[in-house]
Amino acid sequence: MKKLYIETVGCQMNLLDSELVVASLRKEGYELTPSTADADTVLFNTCSVRQHAEDKIYSALGRLKNAKREMPDKVIGVMGCMAQKDQRLIFQRAPYVDLVVGPGQLHQVPELVRQARENPGEQRLEVSLGRKDGAVDSIKRSHESFDPLRDPSMRPTPFQAYVRIQIGCDKFCTYCIVPSVRGPEQSRPPSQIVAEARQLVSEGCKEITLLGQTVNSWRHTEDGRAWRFSDLLYALHEVDGLERLRFVTSYPKDMTDDVLEAIRDLPKCVKYLHVPAQHGSDEQLKLMKRGYTIAEYREMHDRAKRWMPDVAVTSDFIVGFSGETEEQFQMTMDLVRECRFKNSFIFKYSERPGTKSADRLPDDVPDEVKKRRNNELLALQNEISEEDNQRFLGQRVEVLVEGPSKKQPQREEGDPAVQLMGRTMCDRIVVFDGNPRQIGQTMPIAIYDANAHTMFGAVVTEHVTPEVVPLAVPTQA
Repeated sequence: MKKLYIETVGCQMNLLDSELVVASLRKEGYELTPSTADADTVLFNTCSVRQHAEDKIYSALGRLKNAKREMPDKVIGVMGCMAQKDQRLIFQRAPYVDLVVGPGQLHQVPELVRQARENPGEQRLEVSLGRKDGAVDSIKRSHESFDPLRDPSMRPTPFQAYVRIQIGCDKFCTYCIVPSVRGPEQSRPPSQIVAEARQLVSEGCKEITLLGQTVNSWRHTEDGRAWRFSDLLYALHEVDGLERLRFVTSYPKDMTDDVLEAIRDLPKCVKYLHVPAQHGSDEQLKLMKRGYTIAEYREMHDRAKRWMPDVAVTSDFIVGFSGETEEQFQMTMDLVRECRFKNSFIFKYSERPGTKSADRLPDDVPDEVKKRRNNELLALQNEISEEDNQRFLGQRVEVLVEGPSKKQPQREEGDPAVQLMGRTMCDRIVVFDGNPRQIGQTMPIAIYDANAHTMFGAVVTEHVTPEVVPLAVPTQA
């Protein structure tokens, strides 16, 4: 039995890519191992959105230098976005790497691994065309998605799965490397998506998350019918056995009324929207080339709240982008106060080589200012998150139980209770004492405490009073 070690950094799209690669290698006789020392093949699925993610991979590669010297037949590969971006630079920095494979070539991984083992020392580079390296159709074909196989052991839980509905991006935000490494925006046919969802449900999945760089921009024409994203939601809602349907990440200008109506009216749709704003200043949004104004974002947010008053909205923000003034930063603070996001993912601006901002805009905000603004915005968001979670105290929520909590409390010996975690229909995390049999079930939970990130509850038990049937009294003759 050959052994595979795979490490994944980055977004949900990368997690799905790794699942598919593992599934294809299992057909070649591989089993997973948690140790690089035991592995015949070591793969890193990479991210290029921030420098820290790339540094982590190069550091991990450095730790394999001696292992490769001691085991020359150990195959080492770098896949994904960093592979597409850096290409031969990876071989220069880590000459003992055998494979560099872009996200559009992951279906070739089994054959490339086989070739590397048969011909040690021959480095192999398989990447997609650049955005200016040919005709649009040729570039699109070189970035085609890889979705033929699934591996249940690589999913978030046995009851949850990702489904890719779109690859690539055509938004070209100036700070973002994704359009270069993931290629042109392409939507998968609805028939393929629905068929994959049915297959996943037949394998025990209860919740499916649709993935796309701007997922609500999905459009497709099939058999003469023009499909909108809302049409896809309605079609997936009809899949028998599916309990919950969610999607990430949404683009503000494509959050149209038909999408909001579908989320509101379809019981299986999670009432949760991840719609990155990125900044609260029109000047900064224009430099970022986000394609909307703050007024337009506010209108979208207010409209979502009118359609669904209890919908949970989350956002992304970048602090310290080129030329960001203190006044502009305060506009972001004001937007967070006004919109009261459920939570926000906050990042210090990290200049990415190959992006428009790296080529044309100075990275001129000092790092200490970026850190301060990051901490101030995070503190504000945490304060809002905790306040809003407090309103759930005493309420009953429905939770899909995902598995054991990552932070199990110390218990006395013999205590059979297990701390479990799951999410509500508005994507709030709930932990509670239960038992492993409840994993995968949807449970009623009464909330008794909450902080900024987690709500704490107890399973609601219903006491059933048995019906008393009077005994028949025999009559005397």
